[in-house]
Amino acid sequence: MSEWYHPRGALARGPWETVVDDHVTGWQHTGLRIAQLDDTSVDLEAGPVERMVVPLAGSFAVTGPGGVVQLEGRASVFDGPTDVMYLPVGTAATISGSGRVAVAEAPATAVRPAAYLPRAEVPVELRGAGRSSRQVHNFGTPGALDAQKLIVCEVITPAENWSSFPPHKHDQATGTESRLEEIYYFETAVTRGTEAPAAADPFAMFATYSSPAGRIDVNALVRSGDVALVPFGYHGPAVAAPGYDLYYLNVMAGPDEQRAWKISDDPAHAWVRATWDGQDIDPRLPYLAKEQR
Repeated sequence: MSEWYHPRGALARGPWETVVDDHVTGWQHTGLRIAQLDDTSVDLEAGPVERMVVPLAGSFAVTGPGGVVQLEGRASVFDGPTDVMYLPVGTAATISGSGRVAVAEAPATAVRPAAYLPRAEVPVELRGAGRSSRQVHNFGTPGALDAQKLIVCEVITPAENWSSFPPHKHDQATGTESRLEEIYYFETAVTRGTEAPAAADPFAMFATYSSPAGRIDVNALVRSGDVALVPFGYHGPAVAAPGYDLYYLNVMAGPDEQRAWKISDDPAHAWVRATWDGQDIDPRLPYLAKEQR
């Protein structure tokens, strides 16, 4: 396995199924924790990191210095956006409930206000067109969240569609590009509205490759719980296989003073964006919870 691709459970630590932090060689600016809770709890220690609590499936209570915040959550990551909670630098908290929960992290020094963003206020973007259609939940991007370093969003890609395409990078400080580490956390499922045999094995495909900033080469079949790390280089595509929907949570942060997501497409593939003009968004989107459809 590549040092930048980790199957589910390979980064387990304590009560956490996955922990990405500076224990990973060469990793500096972002972090991620994933836990499966069953009427249990996990603790977050106070430290020099800002965090965002993201319910993947289930509902959770976040208990911190300001009291208890209830996160309604959702049935699964394919049921539209969720409510989220931002925890500032130096905040200790306990997460309790049942289901799967993610905690996105970034080392930071400036204290921003704690924030709760309800599901109804999450910016939902339908990006691309045709077979490049995907749904983006921008709850932790600069336009939606006041943070110092942390950028978080999630993407739903219906079966047979491509996302993170054209391949792009953000590993140089230029006027049109920012330096950002990036974490991809994946989940896959039988596509919405389809019956499948018990032996079905939902998967997707994900790739990274080298740029002038460094050598990297990942070509992986990804399944629920897998993690890909992008310290530099071009990343994409993320391709949903026929019969299977793809979700990923992106966590980004970097050393630049400005908190911004600015990218450069691979020049060999940038032209593809123009082909979306005149195409419709995939009619299967948006993916929403049953009560919102």
